[in-house]
Amino acid sequence: MTLVELIGRADERSLAASAVACLDRCLPLLEYVEGAGRIGLDTDEALRPLWVAVEGGDAWLGQLRRVAAVVQRVAGAAPGELAPFAIRMAAAVPAAYHGPELRDWAEDCSAAVLEVHLRLDGVATGNDEARVKAYRNGETDGISPLTAGELRRQAQLLEMLAEGSGGGGLNHALQLSNEGKRVLRAAASRRARSRG
Repeated sequence: MTLVELIGRADERSLAASAVACLDRCLPLLEYVEGAGRIGLDTDEALRPLWVAVEGGDAWLGQLRRVAAVVQRVAGAAPGELAPFAIRMAAAVPAAYHGPELRDWAEDCSAAVLEVHLRLDGVATGNDEARVKAYRNGETDGISPLTAGELRRQAQLLEMLAEGSGGGGLNHALQLSNEGKRVLRAAASRRARSRG
């Protein structure tokens, strides 16, 4: 099943968790911003409380919007072309915990984080959106290794959430997302070193 199909079939809880996971995996991009700690963004802990009660509601969305506002402030001071992807995901947090809005957000976060991986993989930019759209629809010829890993993690996370019940599914999804976060952090660190 393609990533687009998995998101199309996902329930509200799975959509919310998938989108939060995408945003969470991109937070290491902000570790190079001077003063991020003073602003109050712990890239490992900022979104962790949201995993506990991902079933949603107004209180959950309010907490998410507060964290997203901090992400946008920090990312606004970040160097390079990758931070705008974090801003894009944080700015798109839906106003309501409702299927269509959550699906739009999950779709956008999925595409954004895949494009980040494309850039970190050193793939020449230009036509990135079309390439990501093709990957999400199952056309993966020529996909770069880092991006292939992220595509696989996104699909596995949605499958886990669809199959799992209660906290067990969420815990496994969180572990998988943390693995992706470590991969992205390492890739971002290598990129920063190579650029001096």
